[in-house]
Amino acid sequence: MRETLGDSTTAATHVVTATGYFRSYSAVGLLAVVGVLFVAVAFGAGRLLRPVVPTPEKLLTYECGVDPVGEGWAHTQVRYYVYAFLYVIFAVDSVFLFPWATVFAAPGYGATTLVEMFLFLGFLAVGLLYAYKKGVLAWT
Repeated sequence: MRETLGDSTTAATHVVTATGYFRSYSAVGLLAVVGVLFVAVAFGAGRLLRPVVPTPEKLLTYECGVDPVGEGWAHTQVRYYVYAFLYVIFAVDSVFLFPWATVFAAPGYGATTLVEMFLFLGFLAVGLLYAYKKGVLAWT
């Protein structure tokens, strides 16, 4: 493929070849292959060098140094999940507020972004009011 540089009076051209284009990505491809090989060799060496001695104690369920006693099912309070969910909602809200403040300062976007952000904050306020009315926010 030939490209013309400049205007038609100078007519300076140069040839762009596919080999030169792909040669620039060869370092990235080589690095990816070396990385995959390194991980594969590490896992393979670990599998070959580790001792394999299965015992009944090793086959037991183990958690935090405590032997399992009783059922495997434990009840959890839903309110912890609700607080975590509310935290995520307001963390996402803060993530959206910073770019909004940046765009709000740009000329020509003031009224539109102001209306959009108050609409967004209104939806969050309605959700928070709903959670409050349902008694979800009361810690008992």
